[in-house]
Amino acid sequence: MVDSSKQNITWWEITAMQAINLEDIDRPDVIALDKEEQLILIAEVKGFPFSFTDKKTKKYAVLRLIDYLQLAKTLIPFAMLVDVENILIFKWDGNNLSEPILCLNTANVLSYYEPEFNDKKIFSFYLTGLTEAWISDFAYHWKLEIPPASKEMAEIGLLQRLEGGTTQT
Repeated sequence: MVDSSKQNITWWEITAMQAINLEDIDRPDVIALDKEEQLILIAEVKGFPFSFTDKKTKKYAVLRLIDYLQLAKTLIPFAMLVDVENILIFKWDGNNLSEPILCLNTANVLSYYEPEFNDKKIFSFYLTGLTEAWISDFAYHWKLEIPPASKEMAEIGLLQRLEGGTTQT
């Protein structure tokens, strides 16, 4: 857990200071902020040909999430891994990343934003955009009044945190 009584700079600020170009900054694929602009979710996204069913890919993605979470200035309560098969959501308590608290079928969720999801190869950049579209739909309902998996997201306490917020990639 980060001690807020000390002067700290965020991981993003450190990385930005070291980066020569903005493109050099390593950061999560998607971040979500609540309506008070507090960071509440980070996500790593892997499209075709990668998948988190590969143990090595999943292990390194989880380690990246933990690095981001540990270096953050504040507690980020949720983390997510997204591939073309599953959306896995984890809780972060400031010290430990939980096992997935929610597992969703990616096609069932994101086909609302890409009707041909099951009929084509979805690469990382496009999958990141679809993931951001879905999360943004919770924030301000740009496409659906009730986005896919709303009930499940409410049960873990994430839906309420996303409402009125925003996303960044």
